[in-house]
Amino acid sequence: MNLSTVERLACPRCGSALSPNSDALVCGSCGTAFPIVDGIPRFVPARNYAESFGFQWNRFAQTQLDDYWGIDASRSRFAAETRWPADLRGQVILEAGCGAGRFTGHAAASGATIVSFDYSSAVEAASRTHATLENVTFLQADIYHLPLRPQSFDKIFCFGVLQHCPDPEGAFRALLPLLKPGGEIVIDVYRLSWKSLFQGKYYLRPVTRRIRPQRLFPIVQRYVRAMYPLLGLPHRIVGSRAARAMGQVVGICDYRGYFALSSEKHFELCLLDTFDMLSPAHDHPKTLATIQRWFSDARLQAVEVKPGYNGVEARGRRPQE
Repeated sequence: MNLSTVERLACPRCGSALSPNSDALVCGSCGTAFPIVDGIPRFVPARNYAESFGFQWNRFAQTQLDDYWGIDASRSRFAAETRWPADLRGQVILEAGCGAGRFTGHAAASGATIVSFDYSSAVEAASRTHATLENVTFLQADIYHLPLRPQSFDKIFCFGVLQHCPDPEGAFRALLPLLKPGGEIVIDVYRLSWKSLFQGKYYLRPVTRRIRPQRLFPIVQRYVRAMYPLLGLPHRIVGSRAARAMGQVVGICDYRGYFALSSEKHFELCLLDTFDMLSPAHDHPKTLATIQRWFSDARLQAVEVKPGYNGVEARGRRPQE
């Protein structure tokens, strides 16, 4: 843990300052102690609604990293969605929901101080991958009760997270007080549209999301191994774009023809993202109009809401006070 970040931390129960000792952060007011395990302060119970993501990202800790893929998909997405300058030295950025840390390194490369949290044990995979980054601090924390002082961050980004929260709008609103006046927030959320009716995951999830991830994974693995070769035929006959759409109908993420990867890595990515579709406890896509309302109700400025890679992309700025 980067001890310089402690000044930005606050007790999620009473809001008071926290002081570090050898194995915990202790609230100076209510006396609650939050353990530090493997260098990561823990503010949530080990078992929680994001258990599937902890299982997933500790098993696939490298799969979405650009260095592992040999392409710059995560870097390009981070740059395109945030539109932030390459040099952000002197600024403080909050990454809300780091997963395995696919975007963490790209944020850290800006020279900014990064505080990155996840509700699940995926934060352990991210911490291991980025252990050498001195400008990054990882926390395991609840987005609804964050252990952070108000107005501590110049920028916040939250990619691929809000739709997996029980109350996505409440999660979004919980981030806003952490922005400094003039600070920017960028999010993306799965999009709800007529196409959602043809996504097989929403017909399978009422069953699959109730199965513990340790039991569900081998089931998904067998399903992907059976379906993946069959989807290869449409790739040759009707083209990759149509074949990928057919995969979505049967609940399979098939990226052949989209990313330039080896056949082994294509299968690995298919297995990861199919499990990612079927296992989460929550999956709440939102319309463009809904996200526009969130930003309008929050009275953010310079708002832009548009279709994007992950569904809906949105950005806005907190007014100067």
